[in-house]
Amino acid sequence: MSAAPPGHQARKRFGQNFLHDANIIDNIIRSINPKPGDHIVEIGPGLGAITEHLLDATEGHLDVVELDRDLIPILRTKFFNHSNFEIHEGDALKFDYETLVKGDYKLRMVGNLPYNISTPLIFKILEHERSIQDMHFMLQKEVVERMAAAPGEKAYGKLGIMLQYYCRVQPLFIVPPGAFKPRPKVDSAIVRLIPHTEKPIEVKDPVKLNQVVSSAFNMRRKTIRNSLGGMISANQLEDLGIDPGLRAEKLSLAEFAVISDALI
Repeated sequence: MSAAPPGHQARKRFGQNFLHDANIIDNIIRSINPKPGDHIVEIGPGLGAITEHLLDATEGHLDVVELDRDLIPILRTKFFNHSNFEIHEGDALKFDYETLVKGDYKLRMVGNLPYNISTPLIFKILEHERSIQDMHFMLQKEVVERMAAAPGEKAYGKLGIMLQYYCRVQPLFIVPPGAFKPRPKVDSAIVRLIPHTEKPIEVKDPVKLNQVVSSAFNMRRKTIRNSLGGMISANQLEDLGIDPGLRAEKLSLAEFAVISDALI
């Protein structure tokens, strides 16, 4: 996540954009607020711009997951004198994060996530939500807006509904393209995600909730009478106290939960 050394080129296939702006790095570290004894997992450390500060602050354990094998020796050389630093070479989408959990210590997740895999990666991590204390990720600004959107807002959709079911979503600040080398074509943003200790809405089956929300937003310009027509009738929706003439973007998580539970 720092400027590439001579001879190392950021790779488009890995979605690499190396962070080099010292002020942005300081803001990220302040937002994470790493403390001694924290167990932090950094996804995609790049060249260690964030890693260095995390190691200095925590004196705990820092695991990093890096796919680009050319970066591994750079990281090992840079942090060779830290006994609490461990590199895991591999694909973050396939990595088993539960193997990193030690005792009662929860993981603090950090990363500048490749934009092309950010959404599936976050939900992959949330498979281990009970082992996660919090997450601080750099993502495309538009994605963060979708994560935090409320009913009726333009950005509101499946991503926000399902993520808010699992987490408290806190957008923190914008990161401009000039903070990276090479410059991305879009603004980025830092978001904090904190898994709920108790879900804001209980549902019988989160998989069914996901199916309902997906169906509703696959035809988001249609009313739920039509978009959910193959799953539930207009009369059934009315019996649940939900107007079948509404579009999906007007329904809250609680209302989607009511529909989902009625289908089980």
